[in-house]
Amino acid sequence: MKNQRKELEHFNIENCYGGNQRWMRDWWMHIGGCAALTACDVLIYCALHRDKDGLYPYDTANITKKEYKKFAMYMKLYLQPRKGGIKDTETFMKGVSLCLEDLEEDNIKLRSMSGNEDYEDAKGRLMDQIDAGMPAAYLLLKHKDKKFDFFEWHWFIINGYEKREDGFYIKAATYGAAHWLKMDELWDTGFDEKGGIVFFDIV
Repeated sequence: MKNQRKELEHFNIENCYGGNQRWMRDWWMHIGGCAALTACDVLIYCALHRDKDGLYPYDTANITKKEYKKFAMYMKLYLQPRKGGIKDTETFMKGVSLCLEDLEEDNIKLRSMSGNEDYEDAKGRLMDQIDAGMPAAYLLLKHKDKKFDFFEWHWFIINGYEKREDGFYIKAATYGAAHWLKMDELWDTGFDEKGGIVFFDIV
């Protein structure tokens, strides 16, 4: 079987693929700003690639680390890092929706699915999202497999997928880099407390 890959365009800041939480000088944002930065990267994507210029207040032709950090601190007002983290999709959607409302953007709608739902359904919805030209926000909580330790208790963007001979992979963007993750393994966390996915639709 020939690999089938679909990837969305993204953006680079210096030598980083998207934003990087390690840039944050604010203590809370440095250790727990992943939800806010995931939202930032989705909005920047929409400004760059979906004609939503009003979602990023700076120059999209030259996204700098300094201006990205300012944007992240703006997003902190809506997705405030907290003890225990933003560990459910509802809190994330509420914060992003309030931000979109304040930015007078009413053509982007959010929906979610729980990590308790069927894997094949999640796989199909993610493929549909990428095929529609929009990234998704993924929340992983605890995971039994140590190879996912880097992604535990963390929000990150999904902006691609690939069907390979050994399974279905999704492309995660976080900490300024891209990572290909085998989705069935990622989805099967082994814990009762699950994360989930937030989908963005332009209507």
